[in-house]
Amino acid sequence: MKFLNYRMKRQGLLFLLCVVPLWAFSQTVNIKGLVKDNATGEPVIGANVVEKGTTNGVVTDFDGAFALNVESNAILVVSYIGYQTKEIPVAGKTSFNITIEEDSKMLDNVVVIGYGTQRREAVTGSVASMRGEDLRVVQTGNISSALQGRVAGVDMTQTSSQPGASMQIRIRGTRSLNASNDPLVVLDGIPFAGSLSDINPNDIKSLDILKDASSTAIYGSRGANGVIMVTTNKGYTDQKAQVTYNGYYGVKIAEKYPMMNGQELAAIRKAAGKYSNGIDESDDMNTDWQDLFYRTGITTSHDVGVSGGGKGNNYSFGLGYYHDQGVVPTQQYSRVSLRGSLDQEVGENIKVGFVTNNTYNLTEGGNIGLYGTLSLSPLVNPKNEDGTWKRTVKMTTDEQFIYPREVLEGLEDLWIQEDKAFGSYNTVYGEVKIPGVEGLKYRINLGLNLRHGNGGAFRGQGINEVNPNTTSSASINNSLTTNWTVENLLTYDRTFGKHRINAVGMYSAEQTTYNRSAVAARDIPAGYFQYYNLGHAAGEITVNPGDQAYEQSGLMSWMGRAMYSYDDRYMASVAFRADASSRLAPGHKWHTYPAVSIGWNISKEAFWENYLSTVDQLKLRVGYGQTSNQSVNPYKTFGLLSTRPYNFGADSYDTGFYVSELPNSSLGWEYSSTYNFGLDFSLLNNRISGTVEYYIQNTKDVLLSVSLPQTAGVGSYMANIGETQNKGFELSLNGVILDNVNGWTWNAGINLYSNRNKLVSLASSDAKRDENNWWFVGYPIDVIYDYEKIGLWQESEKAAMDIAEPGGNAGMIKVKYNGDYDANGLPTRAIGPDDRQIISMEPNFQGGFNTLVAYKNFDLSVVGAFKSGGTLISTLYSSSGYLNMMTGRRGNVKVDYWTPDNPNAKYPKPGGIEQSDNPKYGSTLGYFDASYLKVRTITVGYNVPKEWLKRYAIGNLRLYATVQNPFVLFSPYYNESGGDPEPNSYGDENQAVTTSLKSRLLIIGTNSPNATNYLVGLNLTF
Repeated sequence: MKFLNYRMKRQGLLFLLCVVPLWAFSQTVNIKGLVKDNATGEPVIGANVVEKGTTNGVVTDFDGAFALNVESNAILVVSYIGYQTKEIPVAGKTSFNITIEEDSKMLDNVVVIGYGTQRREAVTGSVASMRGEDLRVVQTGNISSALQGRVAGVDMTQTSSQPGASMQIRIRGTRSLNASNDPLVVLDGIPFAGSLSDINPNDIKSLDILKDASSTAIYGSRGANGVIMVTTNKGYTDQKAQVTYNGYYGVKIAEKYPMMNGQELAAIRKAAGKYSNGIDESDDMNTDWQDLFYRTGITTSHDVGVSGGGKGNNYSFGLGYYHDQGVVPTQQYSRVSLRGSLDQEVGENIKVGFVTNNTYNLTEGGNIGLYGTLSLSPLVNPKNEDGTWKRTVKMTTDEQFIYPREVLEGLEDLWIQEDKAFGSYNTVYGEVKIPGVEGLKYRINLGLNLRHGNGGAFRGQGINEVNPNTTSSASINNSLTTNWTVENLLTYDRTFGKHRINAVGMYSAEQTTYNRSAVAARDIPAGYFQYYNLGHAAGEITVNPGDQAYEQSGLMSWMGRAMYSYDDRYMASVAFRADASSRLAPGHKWHTYPAVSIGWNISKEAFWENYLSTVDQLKLRVGYGQTSNQSVNPYKTFGLLSTRPYNFGADSYDTGFYVSELPNSSLGWEYSSTYNFGLDFSLLNNRISGTVEYYIQNTKDVLLSVSLPQTAGVGSYMANIGETQNKGFELSLNGVILDNVNGWTWNAGINLYSNRNKLVSLASSDAKRDENNWWFVGYPIDVIYDYEKIGLWQESEKAAMDIAEPGGNAGMIKVKYNGDYDANGLPTRAIGPDDRQIISMEPNFQGGFNTLVAYKNFDLSVVGAFKSGGTLISTLYSSSGYLNMMTGRRGNVKVDYWTPDNPNAKYPKPGGIEQSDNPKYGSTLGYFDASYLKVRTITVGYNVPKEWLKRYAIGNLRLYATVQNPFVLFSPYYNESGGDPEPNSYGDENQAVTTSLKSRLLIIGTNSPNATNYLVGLNLTF
């Protein structure tokens, strides 16, 4: 028995000796690591890291990092769409630096969405993306200019051609009548208080545009008009320090407006028979005032950056300088930008960091317009007998101050306008992984932003005035915007085999404070004072109440979203958000809106295997969401008081107050409901990829200022009335035509989209038209309400003309007639206001194209844009511009006009029937077919071979030359004028009469001319 016990003990001991090593070998360990792209070294975001044979797994974060508890003898399976799957034995290690390789020519596969990232394959909403390097194919100081024509459904329209000007951005049309239609910009995860022009394009890593409500609802009222997600460059963990330089220099040549020369103006003056030459005019003169005015512009940009990282941190810092000197003397824009980011791990579970973007910009010369130059007669001799410039010149009935380039540059310190702005946009965050719950983390984001503006203008005595004794004037304005945002986020992100779950909850609050003040003064005692001390002005000092402002508004929000994916085949996303706005009335401040979207990767199904040789990917997406808009000025619920001086006695007055806008105690949210249907596909081993989308968006309870009758004693009030609708179609296609065939590569892309905008209802169900605002039920929001030119009256039509246009003449403008005709086919009445037409400005479709052809280290890229249909307004030709008066009184745009020998001309008889010094119905001369096809950028580049660079420790060197706005291939307006067919002004700017067109409309006015730019530059990394 003792022997047996001894034997059993010995066997038990042997068993334990065998088991203990196995137990030790199979115990769990906590591992962490990074997953990077093998070619670029950049982190792979959203890669799956799974313990083989189990459902235990995680996905990599924005830095490509992961942490996971696994068995010490486990095998890690790392996979990501578009990359080769890789298996790595743990073998007792706890730290990993994993690289994976691409296995197909797919587009970037990570999309930045609201409060997180997502693999493109799993996206169920409408999201368009661009990499920073693709964006910078168009070298510009403004991101929105680089985006123009590049993204389906996103309309970037020029609002000014002056240096530093911003662009109007509309994502899937115009929704609101009075509230803002601008999209939300999110910079590095925090809503951005500045504008896109404040962001240096060279700092951008990627840009993602959320277009439908199922994507934007997570931002609530802030995302009502779409969201532009901007992600800036950052360093990577375990990255050696890397220094980059990007710079270019270029010149700009003005595209002249098509004005008549001396001989042509003399001819039209003779044909009109109204005016003879003035004192300074002579038929043998031919002065080109534009040649005397424009200069060669200069544009330059320089950016230096350094980035890198250690074991538990990464950093990136950059400094940029951009300068754009316009072709109009004194007009220029300068920007200095400073950016920095730092991420630091603190132990195993804590991470902190910050991002700061700071800009200072200076805009100069906005006071210099072109009307004074363009309206000058070319028959004028601008110089005295001794060769000096005349101060003023006298034409037939007008005397004008002249300022050719040489004169204007001499007035540099006596006629100035400057706008300075400093913006600092900062985000600080802290992130904690919740111990014991894999994939659960808490994050707090704190955004601290400010923007300070300072403007000043000064005009010395007699400058730009006929009277040399006209007193000097100056003005200043100051503004300050401060904004803080706090976001508390709880995120759960896990992969269980074929199941992937991502859930996020958030509570946030923000507050924005804005104040502005302005002062003007006359009779500044000395020119060197300029606008710096208005207190010394000898004349009147004015503090206009309308130029002073103070506003404070806040927003409080709750948000939740859950995204689920099964086997990358079936995907769903559900979100809700509740916002409370201080701008709205008590009892109406809160609004809750849902969003849901689903996706089906049809190409992942077993039944699709037979088609995979042709169709690599086919994904169907359907989404619905609701967003809201509270973008009315604060305090609209309280109404508005205005001031008016009351006289008391002969030389004194007091200020009285009266109600100019009624309060509204039920002012609430304007909200939009959107249905989105999308199809993503790729064909022929990903050689062709694309997206097709259709959407319907209904906006209700539109925030609208309602006009009241004069008997009410009050002009208007703000209310929730009206309804609009946008529906449209979008198509994006990208193709790899040649893929390194004998050194040749050729890629091409095109996008086109069509949006149909409609005003569904106005103030009441009975109200069908608001003629004062040019709003009509059943028509787009942006229309022209005016007569429509259909030709010119001819001598053979005298019987009809005598009825329709009593007192008219052959060669006058013929407009469309809405009335009845008698048995002889003659009109039964004279043309009047009832014959005005509703003319849509909406194009049939528009879009852009791009192509890149490369041979070994050389490449050629072309970017273009196009539009079909719609109406373009050019006040250069219309009566509001006073440059097509058809009498020869002043400088006149070059036109083909009616004479008895030229009856088929487009423009009316000179000196015919007039209205306000212009041809009757002269406004109709400014309406053109808005179609165009133009090349925006052509770039030739050369990448210096890396083997040549190694000896100098240079990682990359690229040289390039670019021409911007080289030519227009097709455009009715270009054929007529030789000018750029894109707008350059709002409807109340850059014309002699600024009240005839609605300010919301974009037009071609006498703004700074468009220019052709020639650039050379380089990109350097070491």
